[in-house]
Amino acid sequence: MASTFEVEAKYDLITRRLQEVLGGDSIKAILAEGRPPKAYWGTAPTGRPHIGYFVALTKIADFLRAGVEVKILLADVHAFLDNLKAPLELVAHRTKYYEFLLRTVFTSLGIPTSKLIFVQGSDYQLTREYNLDNYRLCATVTEHDAKKAGAEVVKQVESPLISGLLYPGLQALDEQYLGVDFQFGGIDQRKIFTFAELYLPRLGYAKRAHLMNPMVPGLMGGKMSSSDPDSKIDFLDPPEAVKRKIKKAFCEEGNITENGLLAFIKTVLIPISQLRIERRKGETGVDSEEGQGATGDQNPFVDDDAPEGMVFTIRREGKFGGPPSHYKDYQELEDDFSAKKVHPGDLKTAVNKAIDSLLAPIRKAFAESSEWQEIEKLAYPDPNAKTELKKKKEKVYHPPPPGKGKNAQVIKASAESSEPPLPISENTQPGATGEL
Repeated sequence: MASTFEVEAKYDLITRRLQEVLGGDSIKAILAEGRPPKAYWGTAPTGRPHIGYFVALTKIADFLRAGVEVKILLADVHAFLDNLKAPLELVAHRTKYYEFLLRTVFTSLGIPTSKLIFVQGSDYQLTREYNLDNYRLCATVTEHDAKKAGAEVVKQVESPLISGLLYPGLQALDEQYLGVDFQFGGIDQRKIFTFAELYLPRLGYAKRAHLMNPMVPGLMGGKMSSSDPDSKIDFLDPPEAVKRKIKKAFCEEGNITENGLLAFIKTVLIPISQLRIERRKGETGVDSEEGQGATGDQNPFVDDDAPEGMVFTIRREGKFGGPPSHYKDYQELEDDFSAKKVHPGDLKTAVNKAIDSLLAPIRKAFAESSEWQEIEKLAYPDPNAKTELKKKKEKVYHPPPPGKGKNAQVIKASAESSEPPLPISENTQPGATGEL
């Protein structure tokens, strides 16, 4: 049995910076038993992953520090079912691409991949037992509940496919077949999570807890989406593309409600900065391997001369420059921006520098891996690439011999249709004249 202090410390670590927790008491009960909780985070390999994934991947470091056993689900079957965004053959390549990328991102964050269990959905979702449970679920779930559960995740169209209605049920069954105590995902998954809490017990399975992180708004406002290139920054975007997208990002002076850059600082940059500062102090909980083999710059996003306890620095550029501003938490930065003490241009410069620092080791790993590059070409083929057409073999006409082939038919037809020749008499020989 664990002490109350130990339970509370681990629970606070597991749930910090989350937007919502459902069923937290069950996690506390597991911690009190002294056994490690088991969790999974899943992603469907569809479009190219963007830097919004940093929110969830960074949070997984907290789980490992608290001793949570974490599984990473590459939900290839879900990717296929989601309104047929990609055929099965393409999904297979994208699944490999996602694993390459996620392992690289985890390493760049100092999160040991040796403690993560990667699982491919089709490895168990095609089994007899899983499918029988799916049929049992289908015999219980109403169309209304299935459609409502997937409203925020499954692409909504005027005439939805049955595959989209299956999506929430499969995600609920994953909790049972992965053998976890809680599922972790974005707040956009909430309806699927409550769906699972309602229907799994009806199949005789335990109700799981659900942890949700906030979603990162897009650079232009609204949701950061893989289908909108200007709303997101990809992990492999080159520095010039990152700079261009951040320059175009909506960042109105004093506006803190529709500001994707401020939200990214709050949900990604400051949490990563805090993780690195804590790691320097040896505050990594039970994860003694954290930081080993980490790639890229592992410094927090503060200047070297920043006071102790600061997590983010903004430098002032140009003729209106001044001393840099150092912040100990996000709220201080938001207050300064709201009061127009921080210029949008300086905020963009700071975010640009931090993102380039995060992406540099990922770009480097991709450039050094020919296998990953080949998978990338197969997973996301260039739609503008011209396929090389085979040169047609030039035909050479060889006429058939007389009386054969088409010639024979022409001669025969001509013979049948022509008038018989007139008989030649003695008096009508060529050159003859006179009358009969």
